[in-house]
Amino acid sequence: MKRLISKLYVQVLVAIAAGILVGYFFPHAGVKLKPLSDIFIRLIRMLLAPIIFGTVTVGLARMGDLKAVGRIGVKALVYFEVVSGFALLIGLAVVNLAHPGAGMNVNPAALDAGAVAAYTQAARPHGVLEFLLNLVPSSFLGPFVESNILQVILISVLSGIALSRLGKRKERLIELLDTALHALFGIVRIVMYLAPLAAFGSMAFIVAQYGLGTLASFGRLVACVYLTSLVFIACVLGPIAWACRISLWRFLLYIKDEILIVFGTCSTETVLPQMMEKLERLGCEQSLVGMVLPAGYTFNADGTSIYLTMAAIFVAQATNTHLSLADQLVVLGVLLLTSKGSAGVAGAGFVTLAATLATMNKIPVAGLVLLLGVDSFLNEARAVTNVIGNGVATIAIARWEHAFDEGKARRALGGAETERAGGGVDQEPVEE
Repeated sequence: MKRLISKLYVQVLVAIAAGILVGYFFPHAGVKLKPLSDIFIRLIRMLLAPIIFGTVTVGLARMGDLKAVGRIGVKALVYFEVVSGFALLIGLAVVNLAHPGAGMNVNPAALDAGAVAAYTQAARPHGVLEFLLNLVPSSFLGPFVESNILQVILISVLSGIALSRLGKRKERLIELLDTALHALFGIVRIVMYLAPLAAFGSMAFIVAQYGLGTLASFGRLVACVYLTSLVFIACVLGPIAWACRISLWRFLLYIKDEILIVFGTCSTETVLPQMMEKLERLGCEQSLVGMVLPAGYTFNADGTSIYLTMAAIFVAQATNTHLSLADQLVVLGVLLLTSKGSAGVAGAGFVTLAATLATMNKIPVAGLVLLLGVDSFLNEARAVTNVIGNGVATIAIARWEHAFDEGKARRALGGAETERAGGGVDQEPVEE
């Protein structure tokens, strides 16, 4: 029992259950526990930019292949767009079969649009030129202060390429960066001791603030989103993992700590450093992990894609807004673009949804009010799907690039299976 309790995933599970109980029975105390989650997320965010910079710069400096950088980027973007498209299609199919909003008969004129004003104001159009301008930082240190991940990746790629051309002079600086990177991962392991407290505070706040009654009122929508996420993981990510000669089930066991932390905190950022480290230990090349995984957080939000299609059609069903098949395909097309535009914005899902509904000019934007209470409960499903999807994406692109070590993968995934069976395999990284 003592050995079991020492496992992080067990501690997080207990914390999630305790948070739900506190939020339900002591709501006044529950709403005050949110800072526990906020502090943990801030501690992780503080480390993201330097870890990404160190990983990408060191990896590219040792690799020194500019063509490979461009090739990886193109392959990653193609993969992200195709798989996100599958997520949108599956969400569209399920919401049309289940009709979660049917029978609600909500009058859009009676809804308080002011409740979603902050999201609709943020949902301004994002053009290609604006995206490219935002990709380039105005200063070298600015992205590190603002935690702008795409800008950090750009600086890291340029720094890695520049270092790779310095010849023997680069070795001392690479060693220094590599040592700093190991120290940063050491800090992450220290911060992870707070993960159960963060999960406890987050779940207590969500249940206290919105109440389990919200789940009952929107039970069909919640069930549809969770079911669709499971179908996507099994029927889309499963075959991709199989094609990469990886057992999806063993991979899920391997990242079970990260899955539970994301579920408890509703934030994928909280596990980015650990996911990078675990994917490297799984056999993915360091520089590739540093480029693909953080970029996936912006361009490959599979769970968010599922949520966006289902939420848009749900609002139409609830407000008795008729959408033809052509209208729904237009929603799909718009989401393929808008789902990439608001990443990094607070309440990104709502901002993207507001932008999509405004572009359509057919589904009432005020209908977003219907989702305010239940959104936090749906966030767990989309966050977990996002983190699993990006893990599988990194493996797939590493395999595609012949930058994947099958031997390391077998050892890592075999260890995950042994631990589940009670073998107690140590999951801490082993120095090689």
